[in-house]
Amino acid sequence: MKYTRLMAALGAATLVTTMAACGSSEKTTEKEAGSGNNSGALIGITMPTKSSERWIHDGDNLKTQLEGLGYKVDLQYAENDIPTQTQQLDSQITKGAKLLIIASIDGTALSTQLDNAKAANIPVIAYDRLIRDNANVDYYTTFDNFKVGVQQATSLLTGLGVLKADGSKGDAKGPFNVELFAGSPDDNNATFFFNGAKSILDPYIKDGTLVVKSGQTDFKTVATLRWDPETAQKRMENILTSTYKGSVKVNGVLSPYDGISIGILSALKSGGYGTDGKYPIVTGQDAELASVKSIIKGEQYSTIYKDTRQLAKVTGEMADAILKGQTPQTNNTTDYDNGKKVVPAQLLQSVVVDKDNYQKEIVDSGYYTVDQLK
Repeated sequence: MKYTRLMAALGAATLVTTMAACGSSEKTTEKEAGSGNNSGALIGITMPTKSSERWIHDGDNLKTQLEGLGYKVDLQYAENDIPTQTQQLDSQITKGAKLLIIASIDGTALSTQLDNAKAANIPVIAYDRLIRDNANVDYYTTFDNFKVGVQQATSLLTGLGVLKADGSKGDAKGPFNVELFAGSPDDNNATFFFNGAKSILDPYIKDGTLVVKSGQTDFKTVATLRWDPETAQKRMENILTSTYKGSVKVNGVLSPYDGISIGILSALKSGGYGTDGKYPIVTGQDAELASVKSIIKGEQYSTIYKDTRQLAKVTGEMADAILKGQTPQTNNTTDYDNGKKVVPAQLLQSVVVDKDNYQKEIVDSGYYTVDQLK
């Protein structure tokens, strides 16, 4: 631990004690959060895009949470355009925001804005996506992203019958032909998802239970820039054309996100899959409405449900604590190194959702109504 010494300033200057702990959450003082009374302060929120349903939910939930705590909110969407997001952040800093909550498009592209925020004593919370290569990221709120990948891979194996629902060994022996997809290479979460999934799948690939027939297994090759469904669909179409001919069929696809899953399923349908009502096992993430409907219809096999209402709640509570000069709650101070520092994080848990439990997890929890899923 490193402690700054208490310094006496000339005249009537305020004494400030700053305590920083290596590998633990940092005490945020009122000076760092903006001096004076922060009641009703402006908080800037920047989200990646409205083209993904989940970010709309995130933005709306955050805005409601923070306004309920008495803060003003400037909510912006950048439509996956990095210059637009940087301009939005510049504007929020100029407007006098006392705190920034950022779900970055490219986690390495915001250093100038982060430096300007630091110079203006504006704390920064990285929301769901870790911002990299800059020390001026104060906290991080997200889900346990490595575990999400583990859940996706386990769900793939369960769908194939290699594992049973309780995690015990299933009756299916394989070999099963599978293909792997990963998220955007500029999103730090994508590597956590992929590494978590590979930690489960690699032993089955090694013993021949699973066969990646295309040979495409490294992250760089299977990554999908900006999580784009069309990019995923084209790649799946190319794999089917080049690798799966005649009676050779793909049995399962590891997909990291529901939008990508829909693209994959479109390619599979174009390739003749599903005419008998049966599809390869396709995973997903975010419980987007289209994918939950697809699961109910028996197309997409599963998704990972992350309750963004809870993420907004803990992020709002974290922002409120910071602006009151308090130390916000964190539960991980070791795993999220952004290249310049280990960022204290608050992690939430996720749930695998399939046709058997969507009612309990998605409907009974109030995330979607029955009418929305018709």
